[in-house]
This record gives sequence, C-alpha cells and structure tokens, in this order.
Amino acid sequence: MSNVVTLSFPKSLKTPAEQVAALGQCFASGRRHQDDVFWLKENAEFLNILETSAHPNAGEALQPYAPVYETLAERMAFFPQYYRFHLSLCLDLEDIGMPGDQGAALCGQVARSGLVETELSDLQRAEARRLLLRRGERVPRGDDGLDDRLRAFIALGEPFAVPNKKMAYELTHIVFYLSEYGRRDPALPAEAIDSLMFAGLLAMLEDNADLLAEICIALRFAGQIPPEAWSERVSQQAGRFTVLTDEAGLADDYHAYLMAHWHGFLTGGCSFAGALAEGRMVFAAPLEPGRTPLRELSEALYDMGAARSPSWARMAPALSRRLSPTAWQVLTEAAGLTDGFARFFRAFARAATEPCAMLRAL
Repeated sequence: MSNVVTLSFPKSLKTPAEQVAALGQCFASGRRHQDDVFWLKENAEFLNILETSAHPNAGEALQPYAPVYETLAERMAFFPQYYRFHLSLCLDLEDIGMPGDQGAALCGQVARSGLVETELSDLQRAEARRLLLRRGERVPRGDDGLDDRLRAFIALGEPFAVPNKKMAYELTHIVFYLSEYGRRDPALPAEAIDSLMFAGLLAMLEDNADLLAEICIALRFAGQIPPEAWSERVSQQAGRFTVLTDEAGLADDYHAYLMAHWHGFLTGGCSFAGALAEGRMVFAAPLEPGRTPLRELSEALYDMGAARSPSWARMAPALSRRLSPTAWQVLTEAAGLTDGFARFFRAFARAATEPCAMLRAL
C-alpha cells in the first residue's frame, strides 16, 4: 500500500506588501524550527535580499522576527560557530527597521572574541569583515592581503570554464562582498569579468537558473550588462515556480526562487510575485526533461578522446553531428553571446597536452 501525499495549492495574495509579509511569516516560523541551522541559512538569505535591495516592502516582513531578534544575543553566545548567521540576521533586521541597537554590541563582541580567526576560508573572512564594518568594527588580526587573494581568485578566468559549482558560487559571493551588494564599484579587472562570463556560460548550458541569476546579479554589481538571453531565462523562471503547502517536503527550490525574484526586483521586473499564501510554503521549480546540453557536450568531448581539440572552430562541425538538436541550438546560442567563447571553449574542452595546466593557475 503506497503512501498518499496531499498537495495544497495556496490562494494568491494580492498586494506586494502582503506577499512580503507572507514570505516573512513563512521563513520565520512556517518551514523549519529555529534551532535548525537551515532555518538560519534560509532566513539570513531572505532578509539579506530585502536589506541589500532596499526593498520598499521590507518592513512588512519584520513582525514575525521580533521574538527572534530578542534572543539573538543569547543564541550567538551558545552557538558561536554560527556567529555570521546571527550577525547577519541582527544587522539586516535593524537596518530594515526593527527597533533596537544590539547589532553594534554583538559586532564588538565578535571583533574582540577571536571568532574571525577561526575562519580558514577567505570567503568567510570577507563575509565576517563586511558584517563587522556595518557597525564600525574591524577584524583585529589576519586581514592582511585578503582583498589581494580574493581578487586573484576571481581573476583566474579559465578554471571557471570547467564545471565546478562551488567555485562559481564563491565567485559570485566575492563580487557581492567587494561591491557591497551593488553599493560601490568593485573595480573588477577584465579577467574577473571573463570569470563571470565563463561561469555564466556553464550555467546556461546546464540550464541552472539559480546560478545564472547570481551571475547576472554579480555582473550588474560589477557595472556590466549581462547577456539579454540570460536575464530573460531568469525572468522566465521567476514566473514558473509552483508554491505548495501542507505536506510537501522541504527539499525544495527556495533558493532558486529567492535568486530569481531578487534578480527581478533589481531589473525592474517581478519581485516575490505568484501564488503566495499565509503560513507554510514550499517552492518547486519546473522539472526539465532529459539530459542538459552541458552533460551532452561533456560526454561528447570525453568520448572523442585524442581527437578532441581546444579549437571551437575545428570542433563545431563534429559536435553538430554528435549533439541533439536542442543541445546544439543552446550551444550555438551560447557561442554567439560573447566574443570570449573561443577562449571559454579552449579551457572547457580540456584538450591541452598537459592535463594539469589549469591547476597551476589555482
């Protein structure tokens, strides 16, 4: 006898203010218990979008977070390993309009405690530095050369033409931090823009609208205009989410939903639109059938073995015969989006005589 899962589809709220309020209620108390680290992650991401985008209805989300704000100092004292989440929640709530000023005290505590020195990752150190600077505190030790290392990483170029989602998301977040989420010019070199474009081409080939949204946003924060096809793809995805309630599981696409609608707000399009409701919500992206163009392309190149060439001009005829019509169409569209596609393909093909050539750049 099989289990039956009932899916309920919510009635849509009408006004933008109601929608933001419903999302606040959903993330604050409708999806996870507050002791769950994934609760911290989801709520930090949601509030960060509201604060950094100066969303006009951000204040509508505050009410369910009042009890959370009151206990943040106690929670951070007992769970110091999550101090970045707690600081982010506190500062965003205050800057959105929550009454209170404990953020300055918490930043001071973190600066004096040595917590930042426990971070091995430069990305996490950059996030911690950004949080502390929001209340005038500085990292006391270990900050020397941080910007140089971050900028060297994002300027690698060719390594971002090889599928590596962890690297790609680190790339976008470094741009977020260096640009203060679009509030200042990060002065990125051309090599860093190449890295973003290469990562974006991979996201397009994989049909990864979540990552593509982050790359479009990062490009805008860097003063660039993303390819229109990428922005259109993200905008289309924003309107295609299904919102479920009741017994639907939480292994959902909430992050892709947030990124698509953040992109929509920043570009003057839709922002938290759709069939939202009060209470628990689960976000489902549309299922895409079949293999992605990226997978087809990777398999075709690998199967070519020694016949594989780093030249796009030489490989295009052979690939046109090996790929499905859909995959070939996406690949040729990608090739027409940037003058740097030949350089992207040279790295992606991995046909160099020295297999570890790109690793020396890391």
